[in-house]
Amino acid sequence: MHGIDAEKVAVRKAAFAARRRAHGQGLDAPAQAHLRQALAGHEAAVLAGYMPIRSEIDPIPVMAAHTGPVALPVIVGPGQALAFHRWQPDCAMIEGPFGARIPADAVPIRPEIVIVPLVAFDARGFRLGYGGGFYDRTLAGLRATGPVLALGFAYDAQEIARVPVDAFDQPLDAIVTETGIRRFA
Repeated sequence: MHGIDAEKVAVRKAAFAARRRAHGQGLDAPAQAHLRQALAGHEAAVLAGYMPIRSEIDPIPVMAAHTGPVALPVIVGPGQALAFHRWQPDCAMIEGPFGARIPADAVPIRPEIVIVPLVAFDARGFRLGYGGGFYDRTLAGLRATGPVLALGFAYDAQEIARVPVDAFDQPLDAIVTETGIRRFA
């Protein structure tokens, strides 16, 4: 491994440590309040969230309170975009790839807003994920078929000076943290 891939691995390692330190510090509730604010005016939109794993910040209370349809990402396979299946707080769930829970009933739905988990982000609106490229492929595909709002959801501690990017990396429209909403042009 060399070049940008090696750089991403090094940055990812430090970012995981920063996220672990922020997790469990009581920052989820203020971040969730800012996420609700970011979603104001989009109450009927199809919202895709995620089931947090490891030390990811938790969007579930915001997803559960959303009045429009809500979906969860489902990994279809390596090198593919994510699918989204309809979710409700009381729906039956099963174990999905990488330990994330997914709806037992596979009811496909196209999101208009995607809450994007991440490992690190920068002031330009770029994110670093786990390295599988799932969200980059997904956002590119969604953007090719219509508008979609991509909201990164993270702790402030996950911000780094500059995320290493290549031609495949998709920028976010905003980052939501415990201290507010940062929107990008």
